[in-house]
Amino acid sequence: MKIFLLFVLISSILAALSENAQAKDDGVPASTNIGGAEYPRIHSDLSITFRIKAPNANKVQLQLDKQYDMVRDANGVWSVTTSPQVPGFHYYSLIIDGVSVCDPASKTFFGMGREASGIEVPEKGVDFYDVKNVPHGEIRENWYYSKTTEAWRRIFVYTPPDYDKNLKTRYPVLYLLHGWGEDETGWTEQGHVNFIMDNLIAEKKAKPMIIVMEKGIAIKPGKPAESMPSGGVKKQPNWSLYTGAFDDVIIKDLIPMIDAKYRTIPDRDHRAMAGLSLGGMQTFHVTMYHLDKFAYIGGFSGAGGAFGAPGATPLDISKSYNGVFSDAAAFNKKVRLLWLGVGTEEPAMMHDGIIAFHEALEKAGIKHVFYESPGTSHEWLTWRRDLKEFAPLLFKED
Repeated sequence: MKIFLLFVLISSILAALSENAQAKDDGVPASTNIGGAEYPRIHSDLSITFRIKAPNANKVQLQLDKQYDMVRDANGVWSVTTSPQVPGFHYYSLIIDGVSVCDPASKTFFGMGREASGIEVPEKGVDFYDVKNVPHGEIRENWYYSKTTEAWRRIFVYTPPDYDKNLKTRYPVLYLLHGWGEDETGWTEQGHVNFIMDNLIAEKKAKPMIIVMEKGIAIKPGKPAESMPSGGVKKQPNWSLYTGAFDDVIIKDLIPMIDAKYRTIPDRDHRAMAGLSLGGMQTFHVTMYHLDKFAYIGGFSGAGGAFGAPGATPLDISKSYNGVFSDAAAFNKKVRLLWLGVGTEEPAMMHDGIIAFHEALEKAGIKHVFYESPGTSHEWLTWRRDLKEFAPLLFKED
């Protein structure tokens, strides 16, 4: 009887402690909040509480993984706590009386075709994309004039640690593209490319390299401009905006400028290109027609034929890109690395398209590396993992 009573007492104490812990778990401010902002707050189970003061609003909602109705208190403060979220970076919007707006308490990021709020949900035990006490490279903002578009274009360039110290050292280059609805800031702001590379280089897992991040859309003079989709508007892309003129920008304008401005090793064996989603499709379009310029190629949730033609699967790749895959032996000798990545939880169209392309390459005898990011969808955590796996394979000596 005494043992039973002791068991009941211990159980009661543990239950009380658990309830008390839950009551005290009011979360911590997200790392993506503006300075001093208490909300959004992330809880231990990765649910998130959002708040905004909008006393004159009639209805306020949150758009994150789904749409949540927020509740108003007597002071005009609207709040809601979400279901537990997947770790990584996520865009979100507040919808006030039917209008999608940014959260004034959060930093904004260019995504969804516009400036949008974003939140970083911590990934327990993972720090490969965090800032650490290691030597750091630099992100440099450059403007250059494109003869193809007859306009000035902005790029961001990562230079590795010691770039400004080892003045006789020359470096290989990775051209890295973002996805649809994003811009040249994506890989730095959302992707943490500089921290990923700093950490890989410090651990001697990747070679020091220059990384160039371009806008990804190009229009020749006289052609009509087209705005990016925003606010959840469903719109089929005009794919010609992302190939054609953009190919010329990369080959005729950007590469010569980078080789002239930076201490590169200006040959194909020291030049790579990769991109995520739309940027993966662009990467294949540029590189497969210009294998004299690139020896390393990567597609992150996007690749040849898989993203460029939504809903289609590449059945006969021997005819793709003027038959570049038709002679496997020649291709395998020329291309040092062909790399494909996709998240296991991506939408079926994208996941199945990449899988089909991977299988078609295998069937054709094309050597390549295939990687699946476990548990992630079409999101930045997938692409951060892709870069972490891809970069160490670049510029290896024979």
